[in-house]
Amino acid sequence: MKSTPEHAAIGLRADQIDTPAAVIDLDAMERNIQRMAAFARQNQVRWRPHAKMHKSAAIALLLEQAGACGHCVQKTSEAEALAAGGVRDLFISNEVIAPAKLLRVARLAARLAADGGRLAIAVDSPEGIARLAGAMDAAGSDAGIDVLVEIDVGQGRCGVPPGPEAVALARAVAARPRLRFAGLHAYQGGAQHLRATAERRAAIAHAVHAAAGTRALIEAAGLPVPLVTGAGTGTLAHEATSGVYDELQAGSFLFMDADYAANEPDTTQPAFEHALFIKTQVISTHPTHAVCDAGHKSHAIDSGLPLVHGLAPAHALHYANGGDEHGILHAAGPQARLPALGQTLWLIPGHCDPTVNLHDRLLGVRGGLEHGVVERVIGVDARGALT
Repeated sequence: MKSTPEHAAIGLRADQIDTPAAVIDLDAMERNIQRMAAFARQNQVRWRPHAKMHKSAAIALLLEQAGACGHCVQKTSEAEALAAGGVRDLFISNEVIAPAKLLRVARLAARLAADGGRLAIAVDSPEGIARLAGAMDAAGSDAGIDVLVEIDVGQGRCGVPPGPEAVALARAVAARPRLRFAGLHAYQGGAQHLRATAERRAAIAHAVHAAAGTRALIEAAGLPVPLVTGAGTGTLAHEATSGVYDELQAGSFLFMDADYAANEPDTTQPAFEHALFIKTQVISTHPTHAVCDAGHKSHAIDSGLPLVHGLAPAHALHYANGGDEHGILHAAGPQARLPALGQTLWLIPGHCDPTVNLHDRLLGVRGGLEHGVVERVIGVDARGALT
């Protein structure tokens, strides 16, 4: 249940925002968008950011205005939520197997096509192709759907091995009248948080080799491969300059998070700023620690605990696990002082994607976290979109 109307936050000073709250620094976010758009143009690659990160149709449309060709999602319900908000070019970069979901996919493909849009989906099995084709037939639309064969280029998750199995799947897709073989999905997610730049570069070199070899085999079999898509925020420079990848799926660049901040910087790609924060307030103080009101119900911890933002190194605070409702703050060094009762702080979440999924709305502040004002309230349209 939402405690206040969404419009009520517009015009609030940043220091008036109730806690805990998910806050976007709009200026930082827009600088990140500009850097990403310029990078894609410079390298002549398409840019299809992952909307599972922000889950917002308004943000998706903002990214498209800056040059994004469309968006990736991971779930059928995410695609439906963004389509309802006006997004018209979507790629479900995941396998969908359940018949009921596939019928939803087929109906969404028809609705988007009728409105001049497009839906694509990934497959990695003959059975998945057969079920998708059956759902398209059952939906009765001749609009069709773009299908990308997913290959495992090192993630160890979904996807067939690069090589002959992918050729067989491409042929199977092309043989179905309502399915269009649209290329290869080759995302190396495991490389995104390898800490050393050299490690990330090596992992993507392997992915590039696998994608290039598979594309050559499919083309030798007589099928054009219009697209190789993949890449994430941690490695996008290597895919963009590979000569093999045509499209970048990076999404976390928009907000960044503490986990990405732990990577060794790569000077070959843009430097993105933190733009998503959790505002929190100190609610209890003690000689050895302070307690804030942002626990795990306000930020995800799967990729580690948040960082306390904006403090000089000598005055840094360490955030420790306090449970669902609380964070425990310790002085990180001998010169650091614990915050006072009632003091507000800004946290950088460990992982932006699931953190966003914990909130109904994001408050967009213009003018910085210290002196800014809430300019936008952005709905998290695909919150809880798990199916």
